[in-house]
Amino acid sequence: MPSLPTVVVAIIIANVLVSFIGFKNPTFFQRYQFQMAKIKSGDQLRLWTSGFLHVDLNHLFVNMLSLYFFAGPVVYNLGELKFLALYFTSLYLGNYLSYRYHNADENYTAVGASGAVSGVVYSAVLLYPEMKMMLLFLPIPLPAYVFATLYLIYTMYGMKKQGDNIGHTAHFGGAVAGLLATIAFVPSVLVNSASTLVILLGILVIAAAIFRRVK
Repeated sequence: MPSLPTVVVAIIIANVLVSFIGFKNPTFFQRYQFQMAKIKSGDQLRLWTSGFLHVDLNHLFVNMLSLYFFAGPVVYNLGELKFLALYFTSLYLGNYLSYRYHNADENYTAVGASGAVSGVVYSAVLLYPEMKMMLLFLPIPLPAYVFATLYLIYTMYGMKKQGDNIGHTAHFGGAVAGLLATIAFVPSVLVNSASTLVILLGILVIAAAIFRRVK
């Protein structure tokens, strides 16, 4: 396997360091987590910083493992600068969707790199639709779009059953951002991965319609 790009290593290290500080220091964790009331009062920095905090070691491990497996191909295709643009756009828009979706809940809190990682995962799927993936509990190679669909179903379920402080809504927003950024950077995917794109966008639209918050 090719060595992991430096930019990905740096992002993983940043997530690990910030998360471990948060594990050890509750005051630090609370100061930088996504907290609706604080953000609405003007603390917009939390839309960024919450993306480097995690609930626990397992949460951190799953996100960084996903980044480890999917980021390399995206960097290889887009280059480091465009990868960073995609990563941070997905992080921000994922959290912005959380802000809009949970706006009426002043007590809503969340953390995690999930939005950014989702953007990377969906970008990789769109760039390399022929990829096969296996789940730990289902050791059968699955088409990349099937994996992405299952992941989104889990994400949307988590949005409705929120209670673990993990930013499930950001998964959804990050996936959308990842697809849009990939199309902007590599317009050829509109032709080369047209069927995969239709499937992914269709799932996103259907999921948004089904799980849309009723005001």
